[in-house]
Amino acid sequence: MNHMALNWVFVIDTMNFSFWPEEETQQCEVTYKGTTYTGYMTLCAAIARAMEEGIPITDPKYFSQMSMEELRQVLRSDNETPMPMLQERHQVLTEGGRVLLEHGGSFRSFISRAGNDARKMVELIVEKIHSYRDEATFEGKRISLYKRAQILVADFWGVMEARGEGDIINMDWLTMFADYRVPQALVFLGALRYTDTLMQALNKGELLSSGDRREVEIRGCSIRSVELIKERLCKLVKERDGQTCNVNSAVIDFYLWPYAKKHHKDMAHIPIHHTRCIYY
Repeated sequence: MNHMALNWVFVIDTMNFSFWPEEETQQCEVTYKGTTYTGYMTLCAAIARAMEEGIPITDPKYFSQMSMEELRQVLRSDNETPMPMLQERHQVLTEGGRVLLEHGGSFRSFISRAGNDARKMVELIVEKIHSYRDEATFEGKRISLYKRAQILVADFWGVMEARGEGDIINMDWLTMFADYRVPQALVFLGALRYTDTLMQALNKGELLSSGDRREVEIRGCSIRSVELIKERLCKLVKERDGQTCNVNSAVIDFYLWPYAKKHHKDMAHIPIHHTRCIYY
């Protein structure tokens, strides 16, 4: 088993948050092998570039103690706009690396403690790695959104499936990964509707703080919406084929996110909500 591929997934998912630009005209850009990327893909391109430059960026021994300057160099942009939240990315990556070193020295050895159970994997990640603890309080109750922890498990599942080792149970326990791009797609497709006051606030570019009631509602309703889509899909499959449907929320998210990216011009009239945080 190639630990490096899974460590790569860990490095990417640990820093997978907050790529939206302050101004649309000021995008962070990274060019790799002749293609210029923006958004989340700048991170993937920057890590691929670092590996090509011989930087051991997938080795927890290295990234657990890399300096802020070393990470700044790895994530350097082609233009004047740096990748947002560099300091936070440095903090979460070194913290994540230290946790891996305490648990066998690789993501594979760390996650194996949860057996092959997706739910136990998410619980292990949020228990051991503080930056993955994506929680909010809503009407006095603790709400667990766990966007990055669930995406890490889903990506692990994807790698294992590709190798014919994907017999991971409880994948159906995962929800969609509540970010800022998928809710926009759900509004565009009519699965979600924003109130006029919320639409006005978002159109004005109002920054919502992490844990703001509106922010928690957008993310929570997106999760519920995808659960309803999943239920409806399974009902349609049962009616059409008489078979049990094996589509889970992660797979629906894997469809919706690229769809939103591809149709971003058609969706330009629907604002995304802006929250600067390490959770998504």
